[in-house]
Amino acid sequence: MRKIIIASMAAAAFSLAACSEKAQDETAEAGAAVADDAAAAGDAVAEGAADAADATADAAKDAGAAVEGAAKDAGNAVEGTVNAAGDAAKAAGDKIAAETKKAEANDKK
Repeated sequence: MRKIIIASMAAAAFSLAACSEKAQDETAEAGAAVADDAAAAGDAVAEGAADAADATADAAKDAGAAVEGAAKDAGNAVEGTVNAAGDAAKAAGDKIAAETKKAEANDKK
């Protein structure tokens, strides 16, 4: 009877050891799955950050081009205003010269 009890205890101990090994394997597999998920999430965050950086650079480039275009347009507007003022001053000078000639001609009469 003693041998049967020892054999039963040995079988129980073996079962516990096997169960423990199975639990360890499952725990290792679960840990590996969690690590894979964390790595995938990290990759997704890195990709999102890279996309955001690219979009920011593109927006900055577009803004720079818009500012450059606005500055050019403003320069052209100023140049046009200066030219128009010069033309108006010339026309006024020509009219003054013409009126002065008329006045001098009238004074001689």
